Amino acid sequence: MAGKTAGTPLDERWRHILTVHARTMCGIDRALHAYGLGASDFEALDLLATAAPAQGGHCRVQDLAGRVHLSQSALSRLIARLEKDGLVERSVCAEDRRGVWVTLTEAGRALHTETLPVQRAVLARMLGDDRPED
Repeated sequence: MAGKTAGTPLDERWRHILTVHARTMCGIDRALHAYGLGASDFEALDLLATAAPAQGGHCRVQDLAGRVHLSQSALSRLIARLEKDGLVERSVCAEDRRGVWVTLTEAGRALHTETLPVQRAVLARMLGDDRPED
């Protein structure tokens, strides 16, 4: 016996969210490709650029993991790639030797500043807001 082919309103809302997310991530990937970044790369740089000044502008890897929406291993590879490209630096947390801090370098901050309007324009276009964020 075949199941219902039409989704429930909840199913359809969920699929719409997934579609918007996928299209937006692809749009950001395309727009940032010329800068050597992908959507997840930018998201990590963006989170680091807005890290609390009280923390010295750095963030623990485990805190990034909860906000970048990547697996721990994928985030580790992303951070290693950003470090290799000179965009971030890693250091051991003095308070907890198991923790690792990630900090934007000057090059990372400059690239973030350059690409922020590009990413925000894609968000505005994809999410229906026709005015890019400052």
